[in-house]
Amino acid sequence: MKGLEGIKVLELGEGVSAAYAAKLMADLGADVIKVETPEGDLARRRGPFPGNAADPEKSGLFLYLNANKRGVVLDLPAEKARLEQAARWADVIVHNWAPPAMARLGIDPDELAAINPRAVICSVTPFGLTGPHKDYRAEEITTVHGGGWAYISPGASQFPDEPPLKPFGHQGDFETGLAAAVACLGHLYRALRTGEGECIDLSTQECVLSFIEHHFIAYSYLGRVFARTEPRLLYPWGVFPCRDGAVFMVVAEPHQWQALLDLMGRPAWALRDEFKDPSTNAANWRLLRPHLVEWLSTWTMQEFFEAAQKKRICVVPVLDMAGLDHDAHLSARGFFVDVEHPEAGRIRQPGPPYQLREPWWEIRKGAPLLGADNTAVFAEWQAAEPAPPPAQPAVPRAPKRPLDGVRIADFTWVWAGPFGAMQLAHLGAEVIKIESADRLDLARRVAIYPADMEPHYNRCAYFNQWSQGKKSVALDLSKPEALEVVKELIGDCDVVMDNFAAGVMERLGLGYDDLVKIKPDIVMASICGFGHSGPCAPYIGYGPAVAMISGVCSLSGYHGGSPQEVGISYGDPNGGWNAATAICAALVARERTGRGQYIDVSLWEAMSVLVPEGWMGYAMNGGQPQRMGNRDVLMAPHNCYPAAGEDEWVTIACADDAEWRALARAIGRPELADDPRFAGQTTRKANEDALDALIAEWTRTRTKWQTTEILQAVGVAAFPTMHSKDLDEDPHIGGRGFFSQLPHPEVGVRKHPGIPWHTARGPNGVRSAAPILGADTDQVLRDVLGYPADRIARLREAQVLN
Repeated sequence: MKGLEGIKVLELGEGVSAAYAAKLMADLGADVIKVETPEGDLARRRGPFPGNAADPEKSGLFLYLNANKRGVVLDLPAEKARLEQAARWADVIVHNWAPPAMARLGIDPDELAAINPRAVICSVTPFGLTGPHKDYRAEEITTVHGGGWAYISPGASQFPDEPPLKPFGHQGDFETGLAAAVACLGHLYRALRTGEGECIDLSTQECVLSFIEHHFIAYSYLGRVFARTEPRLLYPWGVFPCRDGAVFMVVAEPHQWQALLDLMGRPAWALRDEFKDPSTNAANWRLLRPHLVEWLSTWTMQEFFEAAQKKRICVVPVLDMAGLDHDAHLSARGFFVDVEHPEAGRIRQPGPPYQLREPWWEIRKGAPLLGADNTAVFAEWQAAEPAPPPAQPAVPRAPKRPLDGVRIADFTWVWAGPFGAMQLAHLGAEVIKIESADRLDLARRVAIYPADMEPHYNRCAYFNQWSQGKKSVALDLSKPEALEVVKELIGDCDVVMDNFAAGVMERLGLGYDDLVKIKPDIVMASICGFGHSGPCAPYIGYGPAVAMISGVCSLSGYHGGSPQEVGISYGDPNGGWNAATAICAALVARERTGRGQYIDVSLWEAMSVLVPEGWMGYAMNGGQPQRMGNRDVLMAPHNCYPAAGEDEWVTIACADDAEWRALARAIGRPELADDPRFAGQTTRKANEDALDALIAEWTRTRTKWQTTEILQAVGVAAFPTMHSKDLDEDPHIGGRGFFSQLPHPEVGVRKHPGIPWHTARGPNGVRSAAPILGADTDQVLRDVLGYPADRIARLREAQVLN
């Protein structure tokens, strides 16, 4: 038995989020049964298709999302008895039907939990199962704009009159799928140990809000609403043309700027005071950029990438699908895999988002044909024995979180690793952050402090956001005694996490091969930009660069325009979600096999798996999809429209002709429904400019909430583009208890984005505010390691503790 082999997962719904959560489990060995309606999953109709000929068995998006699964068709609610049989069979049930569809199809999590109280049941919905917006119609554009991401995208935009921009594809749904996998696997760990299942309510809007970097906390701490037109605080930062394409460069530290000047031969213009360091450069970027562009015009992308990286400057090529296909590093790590399908044939697809020492990840078979496994699966379900009720303890105990008892040594810093570790803390793990006053976590130094307080590393909003629920132990790892303390602590841990550059943990004597000598069943996750093997392993890859090298930005941008940044350091939270997913899977596997795992998370690979529509179109037809702004390959209208007010916007999407007719009536233009330009989806797409102009003429005379309420009342997906102030004041989000407002010893009570899932049986909400530096040093050394007070005092006197 390896990985999740033998774990039974039931997937219901359509599109991306639930399918991606189930795919993550299927690829690690779980037996996933995908339930479709008689019409088939919507993803079957989205494409891309070989030769652009629509065929529900050859849709690239469906093929990518559903490899390794078995497939059945259920006509719900008529076949509800079969759904109840499936519930008895399953360990995990994940679906993404919105509440109105749940009611129509007869899907009730409480009923399913009564049938199988040991099952983990996760409902992934746009706005959650409760609250005033729970029944709102939504598409992916709705929640990406409604969760605050689009308002800040594209980053440092030079297009102030253009609308906020969603990233290409279904990025909000992919991240929600990752969150669902983390929540499901975390609760499965408890279910395997105790027999206690759970009902999980996961909101896509809250998931998006949970990772919009510093933007919400800048409002909470400073009262500032950041927009996509905000200039960079550091420069060079952005896309620069080269001889054969473009590169993305981030010069974040003064020493990196000096290294770049060395590479340039220290030209005379660089001696000017305006170009002293990245901060002064940012104030004078319009003067600096022409010099950089002129110099880079003589370089190829690859030449400059390699030369800059050798000087520890974060530079990456801006890759499209062909660039990914031909990349030597991805090839060396075996990233792409060939997948056979009975109808579509052999197609090269993106492979694993992380690499594992114990090789669980595998594509065993292609996506199922519609209803292909009905006979065999229905027989299995019919034979499934009712799950025994969980054993009742002799003395009633307080509800616990699923990872209670799991201890994690957290060496991560900045964002990717801390974000992943925080999810595990939300699930109940004791996360002990190892840090030092002599080498402060950069997250403690980001200049977002309370407006009414002096700056201090314990008051930094960035750190206080991404370290909620953790403990802090302050050790100077340059001292041998500190490393001995760390090794003793690891002996009492289940998981070790780091996101240092490749090789750093090994040089400290804390690599995986060292740790298994201390704790043979340890689970270790190491996160870095390019992974821990391959020719680019020594290179640095900051989160903003990852979207550029993974192809996301080559597909994101306004129609007819250039590649655009996506507003956040997207590689970081995505890498953190992936690390947390793999760790939870490893804990589940260890519970059943007693074996640990080493997880190598490449931020680049973890994001390159998120462009299946772009990649599959390239793999099938050899072309690169065009950038389309907020538009969609099928739906029209599907865009972000101006609303009354300064920089106010609202999104609208019609999934079918019925919704378009409802919209035409709602805006007082019923004749548009019969206009031959707009009669069907195909003709509306062909006349989309005219269609958008008509809708914008109507929306700009109303507030974004007026438009939302008018259109939602007739069943059309409409929702405001939300900024941080909107999110802070939103009664739906606030009423669901999403925000964390816990007392902090330095900054008092501040509002932070919290946990995007809510549970029916276990505790909800963040357990504790982020720690001040070293707050838990004595407690951990005393209670975990058993050190007497005099030994702790000697360590402090020797400055091992700091």
